[in-house]
Amino acid sequence: MVGHAVWLRDRGVVRVSGPEAASFLQGVLTNDVETVAAGEARYAALLTPQGKILFDFLAVRLPSDAGFALDVAGDRAAELAKRLSFYKLRAKVAVVDASANEAVVAVWGETRTTHGVDYADPRATGLGRREIVTRENAEAVGEAARADYDALRISLGVPLGGVDFAYGDAFPHDANFDWLHGVDFKKGCYVGQEVVSRMQHRGGVRKRVLRVTFAGEPPKPGTPVLDGALPVGTLGASVGREALALVRTDRVEEARQAGRPLTAEGVALEVAATVP
Repeated sequence: MVGHAVWLRDRGVVRVSGPEAASFLQGVLTNDVETVAAGEARYAALLTPQGKILFDFLAVRLPSDAGFALDVAGDRAAELAKRLSFYKLRAKVAVVDASANEAVVAVWGETRTTHGVDYADPRATGLGRREIVTRENAEAVGEAARADYDALRISLGVPLGGVDFAYGDAFPHDANFDWLHGVDFKKGCYVGQEVVSRMQHRGGVRKRVLRVTFAGEPPKPGTPVLDGALPVGTLGASVGREALALVRTDRVEEARQAGRPLTAEGVALEVAATVP
């Protein structure tokens, strides 16, 4: 397998340190971080009380009790640090936006750079590894392989927050957190937990980010996906003729059963099956 590495310029790093870092994060995030070993990562989110995603990130356990590094969308890093600081109250933790000095590199195939904190991406087999490195090392890796990485991510059905789903508007199930190991349904309470648990155990998941294949050139992100004149979803990122789209699964199935084509700006498309 050919190896690749790319600087993910759109990612930032928030550091959470201190003797109570694990227990503090455990109380507010969707996933169990107390059981994660040093050098491992868990996909997780911080939700609104109504159960919608405010931030999603990879929470990486650092060695030597140094706490956690949160690999998060770069334009959300400062706000995440601010929100976590609001929640910490008297907990013995320090929260710092380290994005000015640290960066995230994605590595897949046979490539290894190992210039910093190295961890497997836990969301999907085949998505490779990530490294938190200095910005100087990230710039040396460069961004030439970004389209290749996006094509890999899309082929595995892994959405990107802010592109494939909207922060503050999507529930974890909408963004496939249950498929991508982003929620621990057995852990204790966290912000928004009651809503997420109800969706898991009582059903009610009507929207999903799913893979889409186009018959021609895909329109831009944000374009409505239509069943005739009826909107059934919204297009996300695309590479080549493959894309992701947040769709109403019930309406997609209705169109499929009736043999009606789905389109986006007049371009025909097919939506992948609604199971992982």
